[in-house]
Amino acid sequence: MTNKRAQQTNTNGELNFVDSLWKTANKLRGSVESAEYKHIVLGLIFLKYISDAFIQRHDYLEQATKSPENLDYYGVWEAVEDKDEYLSENIFWVPKEARWSYLMANATNPNLGKLIDDAMAAIEKENPKQFRGVLPKIYARSNLDHQTLGEIVNLFSTIGFGTEEAISKDVLGRVYEYFIGRFAQQEGAKSRNCSIITKL
Repeated sequence: MTNKRAQQTNTNGELNFVDSLWKTANKLRGSVESAEYKHIVLGLIFLKYISDAFIQRHDYLEQATKSPENLDYYGVWEAVEDKDEYLSENIFWVPKEARWSYLMANATNPNLGKLIDDAMAAIEKENPKQFRGVLPKIYARSNLDHQTLGEIVNLFSTIGFGTEEAISKDVLGRVYEYFIGRFAQQEGAKSRNCSIITKL
């Protein structure tokens, strides 16, 4: 069943990149079953989003605390690494080992799958109310080889989810919904929404 909303957003040009993004991601799937690949891809999209949102806030705090009037209140390091400065803005705390930049730097690491699993576990640990037992930790044992997994990480690195413009246009929701619709087509049935997205 075609996802009408995804089709419309792609047609009107708001997300004219999403179809080529899907085609590239789907090509990387190889012989991995669509049902398994869906969780791999959607989990990475979600991880990229919360990392982008975190870094957007991180950069803002870094700049804000360099102002002389703010330096009397707290030092730059203390503000940037203060978990409450993120949670107060409804932004999830993302530890260093779970940030997208770290995964990108390890895109060719043979243990990339385990690093992604560890990233998911670290985010659950830091944000237990929202994510305990929810995030997929399937990457180390998946049938996808680490080289292909690294290519997917690099592919999703081209999308910016955390900017104000991206958030206002709901880029995450639209990309996510488009991918779900295409996976549903492959699986021959309407796909249920993944539980991760309901946590945003």
